[in-house]
Amino acid sequence: MPEIKIITEAELRNQISLDHQAIDCIEQAFLALATKPVVMPPIMRLDIMDNNGEIDVKTAYIPGLDSLAIKISPGFFDNPKLGLPSVNGLMVLFSTRTGLVEALLLDNGFLTDVRTAAAGAVAAKHLSRNDSQHAAIIGAGVQGALQLVALTLVRDIKSATIWARDFDKAKKAANQIGNKLDLDIFPCRTVFEATENADIIVTTTPSTKPLLTLADIHPGQHITAMGSDSEHKNELEPAIIADERVSYFCDRLSQTRTLGELHHAIEKDLASISIEFPEIGQIIAGQKTGRISEEEITVCDLTGTGIQDTAIATLAYQLCLENKAGTNFEN
Repeated sequence: MPEIKIITEAELRNQISLDHQAIDCIEQAFLALATKPVVMPPIMRLDIMDNNGEIDVKTAYIPGLDSLAIKISPGFFDNPKLGLPSVNGLMVLFSTRTGLVEALLLDNGFLTDVRTAAAGAVAAKHLSRNDSQHAAIIGAGVQGALQLVALTLVRDIKSATIWARDFDKAKKAANQIGNKLDLDIFPCRTVFEATENADIIVTTTPSTKPLLTLADIHPGQHITAMGSDSEHKNELEPAIIADERVSYFCDRLSQTRTLGELHHAIEKDLASISIEFPEIGQIIAGQKTGRISEEEITVCDLTGTGIQDTAIATLAYQLCLENKAGTNFEN
């Protein structure tokens, strides 16, 4: 039997990072979703409500790629109280030619973090104003920091604000990220204060109640909502989706109709399940129109797709092979 490569988080971090290559990888994945006969089954999710946890399983087959990934991703959102990360997990890479296991990527959620932040960058690249310079980050966790890093790779970000329920966490994150990026980042005590002068707003929390309201948004802004990846999560007031100033976009419409922000608007009869809202891949492919004016407010609802996991895992595996990273295991 062929050898299976076992690659640790440390080895993966040495081979891949949140950079233009990763963003291009995810952009091409979204493009494939719009232009190729991709096979991507619905997300399988197991909720562990007693411990504020969930385990997601995502996968996709992209024609033309030699590998596909099945990702197992636990998210236990009270873990920081225990001194543990809220997200971990692994990816299993299979050959699309033989079905044999090629690699175990023991990434502890690292590749998910990278591909999620890269998706935010892709959304901003195609939907925010070209002259966007000020970003507002809602949430002071790992993904909040990564989303800001990703934005600096596609827009000339000059400054940022950050809000979190715990103001001390917002201050700490502002200092750490500001020093890393050499940016002026200001912690805020209210969401309104954070978003008042923002060109781009990114929500990055597992909140089950809306954090961003109609009163917090203004003409010309772009909003990326990436925290609502299950039915009970909700970061945007549903009325935002229905507002006449807002144009709605998403990663996969079949998903956002049942999870994500659109799901909540549909539940409240503020949006129709029959409307064919544009997907980001269709914007990249030129099949549908993105932002059409400087005053328009754009919302991109990112629920996370298996195609992103296959794309980033395949890239990581290729880089590891080129640089002889990982340990071979004979099964």
